[in-house]
Amino acid sequence: MLGRTLREVSAALKQGQITPTELCQKCLSLIKKTKFLNAYITVSEEVALKQAEESEKRYKKGHSLGDLDGIPIAVKDNFSTSGIETTCASNMLKGYIPPYNATVVQKLLDQGAVLMGKTNLDEFAMGSGSTDGAFGPVKNPWSYSKQYREKRKQKPHDENEDSDWLITGGSSGGSAAAVAAFTCFAALGSDTGGSTRNPAAHCGVVGFKPSYGLVSRHGLIPLVNSMDVPGILTRCVDDAAIVLGMLAGHDPKDSTTIQDPVKPFTLPTLTDVSKLCIGIPKEYLAPELSGEVRSFWSKAANLFESEGAKVIEVSLPHTSYSIVCYHVLCTSEVASNMARFDGLEYGHRCDINVSTEAMYAATRREGFNDVVRGRILAGNFFLLKENYENYFIKAQKVRRLIANDFVKVFNSGVDVLLTPTTLRGAAPYLEFIKEDNRTRSAQDDIFTQAVNMAGLPAVSVPVALSNQGLPIGLQFIGRAFCDQQLLKIAKWFEKQVQFPVIQLQELMDDGSSVSEIEKLASVSLKH
Repeated sequence: MLGRTLREVSAALKQGQITPTELCQKCLSLIKKTKFLNAYITVSEEVALKQAEESEKRYKKGHSLGDLDGIPIAVKDNFSTSGIETTCASNMLKGYIPPYNATVVQKLLDQGAVLMGKTNLDEFAMGSGSTDGAFGPVKNPWSYSKQYREKRKQKPHDENEDSDWLITGGSSGGSAAAVAAFTCFAALGSDTGGSTRNPAAHCGVVGFKPSYGLVSRHGLIPLVNSMDVPGILTRCVDDAAIVLGMLAGHDPKDSTTIQDPVKPFTLPTLTDVSKLCIGIPKEYLAPELSGEVRSFWSKAANLFESEGAKVIEVSLPHTSYSIVCYHVLCTSEVASNMARFDGLEYGHRCDINVSTEAMYAATRREGFNDVVRGRILAGNFFLLKENYENYFIKAQKVRRLIANDFVKVFNSGVDVLLTPTTLRGAAPYLEFIKEDNRTRSAQDDIFTQAVNMAGLPAVSVPVALSNQGLPIGLQFIGRAFCDQQLLKIAKWFEKQVQFPVIQLQELMDDGSSVSEIEKLASVSLKH
């Protein structure tokens, strides 16, 4: 049952094949079995069982709230959850319990979703590996998969053997791992420069970043206000569309959300792609791109072409400036946003009481890790009076040029862009930490950051396994607020590729349960 898609398990609940309480207990049991993955910071067992019990009562009365009623979900630990600790994986907010729910969390709960817990991340979502949080790194479930172990010719999982496990990507690595390991059916992440799509690619799940303004940011503890977007992680595109349909729409608590009411969100099946135009940005053919990812990217383009779609090379000429531009804008907004954590109103406060200034300094030194402090320092440098024009203003101008590149391409008749999501598959942890956080983020988010600066929707779809037995994802980028069309095309593509189900039978109550997932038929990019 845990291996089914959200839509399938929703149907099973409606048909009485399983109760919400039984489903919740199965997920809680698997969360305990996979504790070594460190996907969750907080497991809200009592809350989840109570929510499942209430859902069960509704089903018995025939008053189901919809497709999400009784469905176990997880939420990244930078979304406020009323009565449940929200830490941002930091010492600064350890023990902080918000008095309200983020809008997206409230919308899911209003639909009857069952909150299993809060997932792990890089501290304050600053990173691309989910390795820099105060509660330790997240381990990629694929590290313990049969596919990867057979390629490595290693024995099944031994919890004491930690030398060769893989990163999940970040910063929403906990959410991606939670979905990939079957402990929930959907999870919320946040996406500022690729933080939902990056771990989705590494963990073999779907990672969707909506258009900026389509989904409320209220209650998402901010990193970069002008780029942050709540993200959705699921095991298939159709499930992501279901969740988006519950979340999209105007929120009076977030002035950046669209004012127009969102029409009912459905995802019709696309059967003919011959009228589509797929753009391949030539600037994304980076020298660092692995040969395998390049090959899958090329085969995906050929797949569209073979089905009658028009596939053309396009240019996004300012792409090369996106990393530097993103760094300046990101750190500048981080410096501003992190100023609220001063030890006075909430969160950690040091014991020093010599002076207010000394208390501020000691609190922030103790509460933030080196990565966060480094970004604050860089951001304040860029915002200095003598630097403001040369750095921040210039970066804003470049951001506009990057956004205009996308506008020109889409105005030329291109429907979606097809790109890699990451340079390569998931890296071993010991190899990943050899580089500093900034270098890792610049490398790992090279294909994803520009989308956030332009406010566009994008989705990462798993396409095949590498020669190492690890997931490879490709990214589709759509026009602003054409999220439905983007997901429709991604769903068609997903059905054409035969992405294998992760084999984690030793972690399941019933090893055969994973095989219940309906295999995606047709063409495999591997052949």
